[in-house]
Amino acid sequence: MSDSQIDMDRLSGALRRETVKKNVAAIHISGKLSLLQRKLSNVLLLNAYDALTSAQSHTIDARTLAAIVGYNSNDFDTLRSSLRALAETTAEWDMLDEQGRQEWGVSSLLSFAKLKGGVCEYGYSPVLAQKLHDPKIYALINVHIQRNFSSGHGLALYENCYRFVRTGSTGWWSLEVFRKLMGVDGSSYYESFKHLNAKIIKPAVAEVNKCADIEITPEFQKKGRSVTDIRFKIKSNPQMAMFQIDDSEGLRNLPVYKALTGQGVSDRLARQWIAEHGEAYVQEKLDYMAGQGAVKSSVGYLSAALREDYRPTQAAPKPVPEPSPEALEAARLRVEEQRREDEAFAARQAERAGRARQLEVVETLVSRRNPTQRDADRQLFMSGLEDDLERENFRAHGWRSALNASAIIAFWQELEPEAFEN
Repeated sequence: MSDSQIDMDRLSGALRRETVKKNVAAIHISGKLSLLQRKLSNVLLLNAYDALTSAQSHTIDARTLAAIVGYNSNDFDTLRSSLRALAETTAEWDMLDEQGRQEWGVSSLLSFAKLKGGVCEYGYSPVLAQKLHDPKIYALINVHIQRNFSSGHGLALYENCYRFVRTGSTGWWSLEVFRKLMGVDGSSYYESFKHLNAKIIKPAVAEVNKCADIEITPEFQKKGRSVTDIRFKIKSNPQMAMFQIDDSEGLRNLPVYKALTGQGVSDRLARQWIAEHGEAYVQEKLDYMAGQGAVKSSVGYLSAALREDYRPTQAAPKPVPEPSPEALEAARLRVEEQRREDEAFAARQAERAGRARQLEVVETLVSRRNPTQRDADRQLFMSGLEDDLERENFRAHGWRSALNASAIIAFWQELEPEAFEN
């Protein structure tokens, strides 16, 4: 099975919740998670959700996990690095309990994680597991939707707005809270509302409205001439309605649902396929698979059949008219354009994978330096940055600064070129 055929069937849990209360505070994730690390955190939570409070550890096939999140399925170094980042990240909450008493708490995002025999095993602290499992806090983070995001700020904004979709508004957040939600607290650059709006708010709102199943509009509150608070008006995005999954008993009573689960398809994936493709189309692919004899993986085969629209071979296809030269040229141009897009995408993927490996080398090199050397390295690197935004980003993120990734790699390649030769 190819990476593209690895699907959601190994993730468990009926994750759709009926209500999300407006006045419940979010669980804020501190630290500076990258986009892929944030996606990884969501996939792990989706996978563990049904057994979150009853099991101390959870497992998922490591290759499947990497492919779903967007890593190269064989790049276990990057997966290890991301799991380490989640274990080093803290989750903080500040909310009212059922009796109206204020409760504050903090916990590591993952209590442990390990890779062994191709399997990722991980766990949450008991107190954080209870918080994450609370239906008043947890909202579905659709893995299909999060794949569309290309920035961590966009995905973070989506996560923090989605749980208010039924109330139509997030309510007012102070800019201090908003900066924390976006992971830019502590940055003097983003203390300026002008910079915050131009670099964080506007791009993140545009990405949510383009990629997600909701549409959001920011509104601002001022004190004098200064903006002090922000909220987001929220409505459903009709263009993304295909991501809405019926969680009622209706789908579970359909014969096609029972046929899917009989083939080993999980409850959630069976309902998702029926909701997205329709009962007749899914049954058609089940019938097609039945005519192919024994298959290695029913779930994987069905996933590919639905995606690629497998059909029986026609013995005698009807003749089609000879296409005109204009139609042939148009088709050739479309094929050429698609080829260029595919090549560009492959090049971007290869570049990202190569950059990730190089940053792993940088992380290793930094870990070997003593405190005095590390301080000297940082000062030397900072002296070569000419842009205020680049310097501020490096102060906030250090050697994990995405904005300075190319410069960081070049700096360490010049400092220790032999470390990058393999």
